[in-house]
Amino acid sequence: MSGKGLYIQLFSLHGLIRGHAQEMGRDADTGGQVKYVLELTRALAQREDIVQVDLVTRLIEDKDVSPDYSREIEPLSEKARIVRIQCGGRKYLRKELLWPHLEEFIDKTIKFFKKQQRTPDIFHGHYADAGYIAKELAKAFDAPFIFTGHSMGRNKRDKLLGDGLTLQRINKHYAMDTRIHEEEKIIEKAGLIITSTQQEIDKQYGLYENFKSGHYKVIPPGIDFEIFYPYYNYQLDSEHIPEEIKQTRIALLKELQRFWIHPEKPFIFTICRPDHRKNITGLVEAYGLNPELQAIANLAVFAGIRQNIAEMEENERDVLTDMLLQMDKYDLYGKLAIPKKHDFETEVPELYRLCAESRGIFVNPALVEPFGLTLIEASACGLPIVATNDGGPVEIVKNCSNGILVDARRSAEIAAAIKSILINDDKWDEFSNNGITGIRNHYSWASHCHKLMQYIHETFPELEVEGISEEKMNHKFPERPSFGKRLTSSKYLMITDIDNTLIGDNDSMNHLLELLDQYRESIAWGVATGRSLELTLEAMTEYDIPMPDILICSVGTEIYYGPDLRMDKGWQQHISHKWRPEQIKATLQELDFLTSQEAEGQRAHKISYYMEDKPDYLAAIHKSLDEGKLSCQVIYSHGQFLDILPKRASKGKAINYLKYKYEFPSRKVMVAGDSGNDRDMILGATNGLVVGNHSEELATLQGKVRVFFSRKTYAAGIIDGLVHYGFIPPHEDLEQFITELPGR
Repeated sequence: MSGKGLYIQLFSLHGLIRGHAQEMGRDADTGGQVKYVLELTRALAQREDIVQVDLVTRLIEDKDVSPDYSREIEPLSEKARIVRIQCGGRKYLRKELLWPHLEEFIDKTIKFFKKQQRTPDIFHGHYADAGYIAKELAKAFDAPFIFTGHSMGRNKRDKLLGDGLTLQRINKHYAMDTRIHEEEKIIEKAGLIITSTQQEIDKQYGLYENFKSGHYKVIPPGIDFEIFYPYYNYQLDSEHIPEEIKQTRIALLKELQRFWIHPEKPFIFTICRPDHRKNITGLVEAYGLNPELQAIANLAVFAGIRQNIAEMEENERDVLTDMLLQMDKYDLYGKLAIPKKHDFETEVPELYRLCAESRGIFVNPALVEPFGLTLIEASACGLPIVATNDGGPVEIVKNCSNGILVDARRSAEIAAAIKSILINDDKWDEFSNNGITGIRNHYSWASHCHKLMQYIHETFPELEVEGISEEKMNHKFPERPSFGKRLTSSKYLMITDIDNTLIGDNDSMNHLLELLDQYRESIAWGVATGRSLELTLEAMTEYDIPMPDILICSVGTEIYYGPDLRMDKGWQQHISHKWRPEQIKATLQELDFLTSQEAEGQRAHKISYYMEDKPDYLAAIHKSLDEGKLSCQVIYSHGQFLDILPKRASKGKAINYLKYKYEFPSRKVMVAGDSGNDRDMILGATNGLVVGNHSEELATLQGKVRVFFSRKTYAAGIIDGLVHYGFIPPHEDLEQFITELPGR
């Protein structure tokens, strides 16, 4: 991408998202949010002050869904695209199953930044899962974080409890505790929270402990008026109806009329996912219990896309089964249409217009509706509405005077509102005309984007049209850019052990630190040590070592990024695989030659002991662990320290993880060490450097490919290695400087 302007990434992780023929209602995850983020992406990209907009979602390669969802990059317009990142395998997963895979998504998104050599200026998360991702990436790159919840967990949990579900079932199916926990953090950390209504702030975010920490702005979404236009356009200009629209209308009428005995009647229309919160059964009951309403109008329920009800998710299966049972109970054959599928882009706008031409009504009977996108679409086409009085519809009707609000739990009230409009032509015309005018005045994407950018610049004044200016970046980040920018922009990575490698000779250490500062634009650096984080910081403070970009602590079981010590959660999740610390401790407790190290030596992924240097002891440990079928690894160093680590953890494996995450080629990474617990990282697929004062444990590495034994000791050996591997360009003054460094 090139040119001036902000680079924005929108994250919407779940559901099926593509740039055409949206499969709206296919399942609970492919609903209004999909349409919202797609249209917002396209609308933002039309602005001159924006250079690029990415809609980042999950890559899916599954025979049960279209291959469209496996395209890594899908252009939407000149400045807009869908970017798909693979995580959690390639099969399609419902959103509640994605939580364990979010760190993988974050890691691979960072790889994407490294590959394209530019990071976004703004991270905007949609829904809790993508909110978590946007929050973590914004933190890594010191960039603004914006959140749009669409719906919130505490509110949903209360509704589900009210519907009779148990907490146990709610947590099991919806991962609700995890979601709410993360939403609390998101509210606290988001620089800006966008909602569609004030009611959403008061009734949903207001349930959270961190509610007062949030920075909220109400910006209603918009619709595409090129698609959702009034029904009477055809009546006024019937000669110029495109042929494809004529074909669509004929197909829809044919589909509806195969259900109805009297297709000439007005019809009551609803479209939504088959979710019990959408209260489809409440509408069918309202219609079924009112013979007069049945005599006046037909009913059409488009409840998502379905093939075989028996193979659908439990919630959807139950809703559709109940609807069919109600159809039979109230004998609605010939009056109720329940088509199995619809095409959102081409058919739904025509359904609105066909319903309006019949002088019908659109109904949203949801128990609670955070906004109600279908309501503004229907109104833009000229349909009067009847909607729930809980949520976004309250503000829509207040703005547009386009229908009647009801208590959706009372079927008689729904029926009465519908009938009052159907039998009164003046009221129908008033609501229809008000809706067409009001939606155009209040709900456009251009207006939404204008307000969004206005609030962004008010909230994040460091942003300029070109992104974050150098002057303001230096003011905000006085030491250096964020670790994310450092690690995605640096050409080289150098990792060194601390004891007897980085420290040991103060003069050469200070020379090394000066060189690392001099070449900070091209070399990122870190330390890898067996010490805990606390002991690592103590050593760095004692020797006045500035905070590096990376700290690999506790023998590679923990990775932190400076200067504010942000733990790499993806690494923690990766090494937890098959890690059973309590069973390991119980197994080794029987070996009397082991002495447990002090509490500060023990970590969540490191169990540490003191042990004498006797070969039989090490063999006994391996035997006990093998007999217990405990997946772990044993590292013994300095003739006294024994560390038990997860199978996936070590300093070398941590470095490999960093190489993978930040896309560093092996030839651009150098690791330096002096002892046995540095062995695996020196032997890794990198440039290994052994300092001249190394222990005998590393003598066997002499002659290994890509392992350089320096004659210089301590930090002098590191400098020698940086020149040897080409991280620092050689020149006469530097060669003289190296010659004078201490060494054997």
